[in-house]
Formats: sequence, C-alpha cells, structure tokens
Amino acid sequence: MERRDLLKAGLYGFSGLSLGDLLRQRAFAIDHAAKPGDAIRHSKNRLGESTAIIMVWLRGGCSHLDTWDPKPDAPSEFRGPFNPINTNVPGIVLTELLPKLSKCADKYTLLRSVAHTGGGHPAGSLQVLAGDPAAADKTLPEMPDWMSIANYLRYSQKREIPNYITVNPVDRYDAFTIAGATYLGPSYEPFRVTGDPSKPDFHVPNIGLHDPKLAERFKKRIELKRGIDRLQAEIDQTGLMEAVDDFDRQALSLLTSKKAKDAFDLTQEDQKTRERYGMNQWGQQCLMARRLVEAGVEIVTTEFDGPLCGRVANWDDHAVNHHVFEAISYRAPFFDQAISALIEDVYARGLNKRVLVVVTGEFGRTPRISHVASSGGGVASGEKGTVQPGRDHWPRANTMLFAGGGIETGQIIGKTDSRGEDPVERRVGPLDFLATLYNHLGIYGQNTAVPDLSGRPIPILARGKVIPELQG
Repeated sequence: MERRDLLKAGLYGFSGLSLGDLLRQRAFAIDHAAKPGDAIRHSKNRLGESTAIIMVWLRGGCSHLDTWDPKPDAPSEFRGPFNPINTNVPGIVLTELLPKLSKCADKYTLLRSVAHTGGGHPAGSLQVLAGDPAAADKTLPEMPDWMSIANYLRYSQKREIPNYITVNPVDRYDAFTIAGATYLGPSYEPFRVTGDPSKPDFHVPNIGLHDPKLAERFKKRIELKRGIDRLQAEIDQTGLMEAVDDFDRQALSLLTSKKAKDAFDLTQEDQKTRERYGMNQWGQQCLMARRLVEAGVEIVTTEFDGPLCGRVANWDDHAVNHHVFEAISYRAPFFDQAISALIEDVYARGLNKRVLVVVTGEFGRTPRISHVASSGGGVASGEKGTVQPGRDHWPRANTMLFAGGGIETGQIIGKTDSRGEDPVERRVGPLDFLATLYNHLGIYGQNTAVPDLSGRPIPILARGKVIPELQG
C-alpha cells in the first residue's frame, strides 16, 4: 500500500473522527517560510498570558450614522430619526438605540475613520478580513484571512480544543466565499459551530462522547490503526507517520476531552448569566465565545445575521431589503444586550488584558438616505412596492469597536466629516486593522511570510501600521 493511499484511508469511516482527516493534512506543511507554531513563543502579553481575539462580524455592513457615529446636525436627508445619547464617558455619544453600550463606553474604544475601496460585500469583506486590495468582487478568496494565518502560526499539537473556532461561521456572502485558508490548506480552516445555541436541543457535533463504551471502542480502533501505521513507519524515513499519529490523537482527544465538552456546554452557566447576554442566538453566541477563550481558544469569530436582522437576515439595509430605520430598531436591542454583556463579562472575569474583542462588518452605509420600493414584505420591510428609506454600501467610512486586549479604552480614534461621508482625521485602512490584530497575537505582520502552494514565501502583510492607541 502506497503512503498516499494509507494516508487517504486515515480514519475514513470512523464516524465522528473526521477532524483527524483535517488535522492530518498539517503533516504536509511546506518547509519554507514560517512554520506552524512559529508565532506561539511571541504570543503572550506583558503579564505572560496567552492572547486571544473574539471578532463579532456584522454581515452586510452596519450603518455607522445610526449607531456609533451619529450626526444630529446633518441635513435631514442624512441624519436619520434617532436621537444622540451621552455615554458614561464625556464626549462619547451614541444613538439612543444603544443604551446598554452607552453605560460601558469606558470599557471600549471606537475607531471611526476606517475606509477602503471594496464597494461590494465580497470585495469589502476580503479587504477587511484578508487585506486583499482588489476593489472588484471575487467568487473565491485568493489570500488567506487573518484568522487562518493566525491559526497556522499559533498552531500547537498539545491543544485539546481547536485553536480557531467560528460560532455561526464567517465564511460566505450568498454565492461568494468571503473568508478561507486558501493556499495554507484546509487544515487551518476553523472548527465550525452552527445552529442556534439558545435552543434547548442545541449541541455541537463531534464534541465529547457521552457513552463510555463508545469512547473505548474508538480508542481500540485508533490503536488498531496505529498498529498498521507502525508497519508502514518501518520503511518511512520522513517522520510523516509519526505526525499523522499525533493528528489522530488530537481528533480522539476532542471526542473524549471533558475540557472540550465543557467549553461548548452553555448549560454550565447560571441562568442569570445566560439571560444577561440574551436568550437568543446572538446573545448565546457571544456567551459561547467567552467560554471558548476562557478554555484557551485563541481565535474565535461569530457572525450576527439570521432572523434577528430582519427580513433578509443580514445588515444589508438597502431600501429594497429593509426599511433601514425599522431594521436597525428591530435588531438593536439584541445587539446592544449581547455586545455589552460580552464586554462587561470580559472585564469582570479578568480576561480584559489578554482577550481583544472586535466588532465590525465589511463597511458602513451611505450617509445620504435613499427611497426605493421594497422587494417584499416581512420583518422591518413594507409590503412589496412600498417606498421606504434605505442606506446603501459605503466603504468610504466605517466604525469599528475594540474592547479589552490591554488597550486604553474610553476613547474615540478618528473622525468623519459633518455628514459621515469621509474620514477627516486619522484615516486608517484594512491593512492597519490587520496589523493591529496580528500585533495583539504576537505576530509581526511585515516580517512574517507563509508558504503558498508552491512553497514560495508570501508576506502576510505588505503594508499597514499598528494603530498606536490599540496597542495593549
């Protein structure tokens, strides 16, 4: 049996152990440029704690004027109907839709001057998540996203739980793929958690075996397979079979690890905590994200979309999709509760020095309000043909929220003009955003390269500077 066939056999047919097939592919990591685990020794903060990032992704693009960057003095065709409210930090103003976040503004910083050239959802997402400079939409990404790169560089075989987990995956926009490991290979894709964690019957497949007899049966199958592998290893001079053995061990560990099982188990939280986040999909996604970083996971993403967004299940508030102001009013209470609870919990549980929370989407929305006929009735949208207000794509200005990470909070970075159309102070781009995330993870963007499919070292960041105010 040739080595390729033996590897292809792997754990094939062992139900629930498909993670071994995924992990096994790391044995083929090309011996050029940075290798898996190269950044791990640099990944601790000043207190010697391992750093982590939780990113909340607002698929479709959130209106900055109606949330983080209100313009109450702008003409009526720009400003929208919502009143500004003060926060617990003098000088920081939000809209009235975010009362809970207004009370914890001392625990986060708003970056109000993000701009790029990706006007479509795929292009905008690829610019923000991967630093791809192309302005045109692409069906598939050509560059790995920051999450996959961080996973590659901070990989360790000793982990019981995957180091990159996405809770409601950040990966697609309709028929377009907006994130992925591309030339790093599928080994560095995330462990995906799908479904609604607020449902009573929610569970994460392939995590924990409740039947001890079944666990023992899997262990015996692994031992049998290893016996076959040892026969092959006698003629293997590359160490490949030993690596495959390690990956199988990780897959088995995930199935039998109590730590892994507990990390995903929201029922271990008291009901008061669960209700504080919100007994809905977004709230429980954020709670699971917090549990995962506490369990040692370093890269966690979660996407806010679905029914809580309104009729078209995302933040893409064109007038044909939603009545923009009804849509934002509808989703704001869920958003406000979940994000404020996550931020406050990160601080209350002592995670704020090592865990950076980031909230963003691919871009903002047009400051000038449009009026177009709805394409269909439903939540936050009038019946088909009803002329209603909307805001369209706007990559020229966006606001991002940052909390924890040891950064100085309670501040505003950057400024947009009086209509919210363009940055007039401290304009930053996606590469600066990515440099800042990498820096928090102990990865030095412009000095690090990863191998493409041919083994050629590709810099993970051609340009971009760490935003000084966001350095922990």
